[in-house]
Amino acid sequence: MSQKLPIRAFKDDLYRQFARIGKCLSSDKRLELLHLLSQGPKSVEKMAEVTGMSVANVSRHLQILLDANLVKFNKKGTYVIYTLASLDIEAFLNSLWRISELQLGDVVRIKTDFMSRFADLQTLSLNEVLGKMEEGSMILLDVRPSDEFEAEHIPGAISVPMGDLHHYLQSLPKGTQIAAYCRGPYCVFAAEAVQQMQQEGFTAFVMEEGVYEWREYQAQIH
Repeated sequence: MSQKLPIRAFKDDLYRQFARIGKCLSSDKRLELLHLLSQGPKSVEKMAEVTGMSVANVSRHLQILLDANLVKFNKKGTYVIYTLASLDIEAFLNSLWRISELQLGDVVRIKTDFMSRFADLQTLSLNEVLGKMEEGSMILLDVRPSDEFEAEHIPGAISVPMGDLHHYLQSLPKGTQIAAYCRGPYCVFAAEAVQQMQQEGFTAFVMEEGVYEWREYQAQIH
């Protein structure tokens, strides 16, 4: 028995530490904050604006994420700017989204119900869009906020945040083929942008993949 006790203590200590991450991720709001930070650095105020939470609530959630070493921060003037602590956390989040979609029918139902309002939109895969861009037959728009584009974007994409889309389209001939992407499979900016482009007479497609999926694709081909 004396030889087994240290092993039991080791396992108890180890899984207790793993559980710290699990407890930290038990909040839907903290998951949303992590997803936002996967798109690039953000201030507390910006995250409050995007999520509809108060600055105080965002700060409380960030403190819990900070205690679990999932985020880090630095100061820029009077602002506190947060980022993910490492790229491994972004990979973990994307694995969580995929597992949730596979194991929880409600995830698929919620996504399907919401996207039904965009039923007339056509999609193209990342591979298809990249091929058409290489041919010069399609342009790719990144419709995320400009700060997220500046943090990282798919090479060759053009930054056109949603508020600038109508003005940008005035400079394009109607025959231009356009694809749009945003923050990945659970982001609706791209669908909204493509719907607007179609209403203005353009041939446009949704690309569900985002920057993370592009990175995965690059890793596979190299």
